[in-house]
Amino acid sequence: MTAALLAMLDICAYAQEMDSTKVNPLKEVVLSDTKFAQSKEKSGKVIEVITSQDLAKKQGQSLATVLSQVAGVEINGNQSANGKNLGYYIRGGKNRQVLILIDGIPVTDASGISLEYDLRLLPVDQVDKIEIMKGAASTLYGTGAATGVINITLKKSARKEIQGNAYVNIGSNNTADNHHYNGQDFNQGFSVSGNVKKVNYFTGFNSTETKGMSQIAEPTAADHYETDSFSRQNLLGKIGFKATDKLLLDFFGNYDRIKNGYDFAFDNTGFNDTGANVTTSKQFRFGFAPKYKYNKGEFVLNSGFSKLTRDYSELNTFTNTMDYSVYDSRNVVVDGFNKYNVNKNLFVVLGANYQFNDMKSSTPFSTIDNQGAKFNLIDGYTTVVFNSDFGLNINAGARLNNHSAYGNNFVYNFNPSYNFKTSFPLKVLASYSTAYITPSLYQLFSEYGNPSLTPEKNATVEAGFETELMNKKIRLNSVAFFRNQTNAIDFYFNPTTFESYYINVNGETKAKGVETSLSIALTSQLQFNGNYTFTQVDKALDRLIPKHKANASLGYQPTTRTFFSVDYQYFDARNDAFFDGNTFAVVTTRLGSYQLLNATAKYELIKNRLTLFGAATNILNKEFVENVGYSTRGRNFKLGLNITL
Repeated sequence: MTAALLAMLDICAYAQEMDSTKVNPLKEVVLSDTKFAQSKEKSGKVIEVITSQDLAKKQGQSLATVLSQVAGVEINGNQSANGKNLGYYIRGGKNRQVLILIDGIPVTDASGISLEYDLRLLPVDQVDKIEIMKGAASTLYGTGAATGVINITLKKSARKEIQGNAYVNIGSNNTADNHHYNGQDFNQGFSVSGNVKKVNYFTGFNSTETKGMSQIAEPTAADHYETDSFSRQNLLGKIGFKATDKLLLDFFGNYDRIKNGYDFAFDNTGFNDTGANVTTSKQFRFGFAPKYKYNKGEFVLNSGFSKLTRDYSELNTFTNTMDYSVYDSRNVVVDGFNKYNVNKNLFVVLGANYQFNDMKSSTPFSTIDNQGAKFNLIDGYTTVVFNSDFGLNINAGARLNNHSAYGNNFVYNFNPSYNFKTSFPLKVLASYSTAYITPSLYQLFSEYGNPSLTPEKNATVEAGFETELMNKKIRLNSVAFFRNQTNAIDFYFNPTTFESYYINVNGETKAKGVETSLSIALTSQLQFNGNYTFTQVDKALDRLIPKHKANASLGYQPTTRTFFSVDYQYFDARNDAFFDGNTFAVVTTRLGSYQLLNATAKYELIKNRLTLFGAATNILNKEFVENVGYSTRGRNFKLGLNITL
């Protein structure tokens, strides 16, 4: 199998035009820092953009794996079994400090302890583009945008009246000590889209099934844990109507479902491995997004409703009976914002945001009623953007947040940048931004809740540059940041009264670091891309965050119909913690560093119609640990086919 795949990799590649030396990234259009399209050179941020072409080169990878290759971003769990929970770490922040948008609309699990969105719900096959903006961004995006914003744009309609696309891939799903390279990872789907007169449409379906791995690691060769399967189905529909030349009406709806077995790893030996533990998440979302353009500007209304249900069936090893838990949540978001062009150099964004969240749950230990567990937010915000003719750009804004549980909160940002008019493009930038993180419904209203909680707050200062050299063949950017966090929410246990509840912690915690990305067009056919991240955090934050992390890839495109790449990743040692069942204490442990080598190859068999691809991951079959007690993937292979009609 290995020899056959390596032979195939020598001849396979991907179809695309050789444009690596023609693209000027400083001329790219970005949305994240103003909510309206503007050229990247005028942005006061270094915004990482993963295009549809980039995603095509990473075919077969999950969304979490793709994001984990971006400087400053770590998606912990992306190398583990598919059903493993994910941890989001941007600039040393945690899940609750990372805001995820889908087509500009914030998404969340209102019943989650940290309100984070589960990226496992979304297949990368339905994604068209991703923008990652790092740093505090609550001025534009409100709660949760404290260390970064991940803005995911789903695929749009084709330009033709009707176009179909279908794909299928199959791969192995092994740990490093398992060498059975049979099909255990299946991913398939199709889409139909088009544009008919004033109507455009897109509908897509995806199905993913994996098996073959246990979530928890087998401590000895004699242990043979049961495998934990993972299943996901996604149905997406989008329709747009061009009412007039100025008014566009967009509607969307999607249904996502994942079901998987799960295990608990309480310590570094791992236990509670039972096939009876099963969890299911079902999400339904729909929304409406009209856009109206007028002579002096543009108005956008992003609205969305989501309902998410999570249920757990768990074997109680003490009573040998099944425990059942159900969590239901609803989320409503309405975000209206207007861009007004005062003149060619100055525009103002005025917006108002409304959010409503509620939840209910039933577990063997407690019940939460959605009549009490709910809150709403009403935010008003403004951003002023000045782009001079001589190179100076200024982005400044403020936001007033009103929360039904804790009252008012004020944040702001100031972000100047300057484009030097030299023989090569050079942009220098700096910013100071404040942000906040709303307490979750669980932290406010559960049996451990504290209605007196107030939001976490932080302030981030950053400075850096972005440039192109040697006739745009070299692209380089680097940003240094420092973040100060106060009023952190933590879980408190009183050893005297045995009470447990959430509190705001006094004091400050800090994080600092440097992110650098480099791209070099070595020849018209050979491209190098790499990045390095240095992150240093206070002891209170130091869990699962590598101090040093590096990514590098070498892409070779010998013809317009072939593409091959080799990718390397380095992860520094990290701290983790586990619960010791003997001492009933939380024990900190050190996880070793590790390196991964991956390869991908593609070949366009029929131009613009039929593409083949192959991928090999963890080629050196390295054993490593992402989370203490949990298993990780060893050497695996994947083969795929994509058809466009």
